[in-house]
Amino acid sequence: SSLICTVFKNLVMLIGQLTQSDRIEAVHNGFKKLFDFIKSNDFNALPLGKVEVDSDNIYIMNLDIAKGANQDVQPLEMHRKYIDVHVLLEGNEKIGWKPLAEIANLTQQYDENGDCALSDDASRFFVDLHPGEYCIVFPEDPHAPAISEGRIRKLIGKVKI
Repeated sequence: SSLICTVFKNLVMLIGQLTQSDRIEAVHNGFKKLFDFIKSNDFNALPLGKVEVDSDNIYIMNLDIAKGANQDVQPLEMHRKYIDVHVLLEGNEKIGWKPLAEIANLTQQYDENGDCALSDDASRFFVDLHPGEYCIVFPEDPHAPAISEGRIRKLIGKVKI
């Protein structure tokens, strides 16, 4: 367990293709279960909102966002209990990132129930996601998701640390 925590503290955002998720599934024991579930389900046939995979240990937010946010106004979010696995199904999405140590201004203090704090700091860089790609962000990764000029159809897997 302490080795896993050490590994998490040294990892930064992981990006890849869903078809090659097996390359990173050993990083956390919940990743394989999450990716297997995503690959074996039609999320257009499942209801929008929360889809449980393994109780509160692993779940998926099945989202259809009519219009993404502008990168100048999308806040950075930070979590403590869960790793986010963003999987793009349709559209194009940018996800902003900035190191946790450089966050200067919190606009929302950490909320335990929502597992989220927010900052209006500007992202340092952006990752472009295309359908079939994922972006894993750890608690040490303040990130600004859902940046797009159009519709985004995506999943956010939540994997408990």
